[in-house]
Amino acid sequence: MRIAMIGTGYVGLVSGACFSEFGTNVVCVDKDVTKIEKLHENIMPIFEPGLDKLVENNVSGGRLEFTTDLKEAVKDADAVFIAVGTPTRRGDGHADLSYVYAAAKEIAEAMEGYTVVVTKSTVPVGTGDEVERIIRETRPDADFDVVSNPEFLREGSAIEDFMRPDRVVIGTESERAQEVMRQLYRPLFLIETPILFTQRRTSELIKYAANTFLAAKITFINEIADLCEKVGADVQAVSKGIGLDGRIGKKFLHAGPGYGGSCFPKDTLALVKTAQDYGSPLKIIETVVEVNAERKKQMATKVIDACGGSVEGKKIAILGVAFKPNTDDMR
Repeated sequence: MRIAMIGTGYVGLVSGACFSEFGTNVVCVDKDVTKIEKLHENIMPIFEPGLDKLVENNVSGGRLEFTTDLKEAVKDADAVFIAVGTPTRRGDGHADLSYVYAAAKEIAEAMEGYTVVVTKSTVPVGTGDEVERIIRETRPDADFDVVSNPEFLREGSAIEDFMRPDRVVIGTESERAQEVMRQLYRPLFLIETPILFTQRRTSELIKYAANTFLAAKITFINEIADLCEKVGADVQAVSKGIGLDGRIGKKFLHAGPGYGGSCFPKDTLALVKTAQDYGSPLKIIETVVEVNAERKKQMATKVIDACGGSVEGKKIAILGVAFKPNTDDMR
């Protein structure tokens, strides 16, 4: 099989490299000429443990290519993955889908024969419907299906997450599209990875629901940490005590300065806005967003208090600026 991966950012590059490791022929596409030139020299645009070696091996094996020519990459592809950015839109908190929709239009103009168009980017519910509309409007004669296949990659362990995931979620009711996706993920099926086929809108919501739940868990333990300081309890012991409960689990129960990174801030905001638009507000997540924003200010206040009430004229060292280990992401 042959796939085109539109976008060589974090999701696109890792996904493309991992699919090629499965034995699939992959062409990664990006408009950034400099980025593609560097990838040809095996210079990665991001830091992810093991990614440079994975890319090098599969380029050498003839399974992975990089190009700025979207039309050439798409025309022979069995599946085209949209893995472009969906940043928070300025002013209103919604996800900016302009890159997704622009990619959909270019894909429509380039594809030949039956093609599965897959949204790998994190997108709000209903985005797949709009992608389908754009392609149909651009190419009324096109033979295609639009599928949702959200990524669940953690920065710092993304390759392991792709190669040995907890699950794969695929949103489509088309039997032809399901068969293409089954072939692409066959190596994971063979190691008994759960593969969940759902409706497209359900798949889109699963991604947001997962990330906002984890953000809520982080926010919960941070508020418990505040209470521990007031009552003289040890938040680490509290975290361990509740994390040992199998219904709760120990992950994402580490108190700190609040969640950050490339996903949680924008995804919580986007889900809040989507829920409001549909007249079904998520009060819990609205509070999570509010509490997390306040948490950052509290951390600054703690630093000032530790410096005697003022930081004027003082030097402050920061040990580590990325939001987590094994990544260069400072968001």
